[in-house]
Amino acid sequence: MATESFEQAMQRLEQIVYQLEQGQLSLEESVHSFEEGMQLCKDCEAMLNQAKEAIVKVKQEDGKEVDFEEK
Repeated sequence: MATESFEQAMQRLEQIVYQLEQGQLSLEESVHSFEEGMQLCKDCEAMLNQAKEAIVKVKQEDGKEVDFEEK
């Protein structure tokens, strides 16, 4: 996973999408940008999964963890 934040990765992904939509990149640049974008998507998905895992578990008053998905 990249060291950049989720927000930075999303901003870069938006830049890549914009550049690809403009159609001004060469084929080689487009392929490179697409590959970078796909890696950013994977990185963002991993960050979201980590955040979800942190949110899904909470401490009850007695200290036990509860998984909201099991309720």
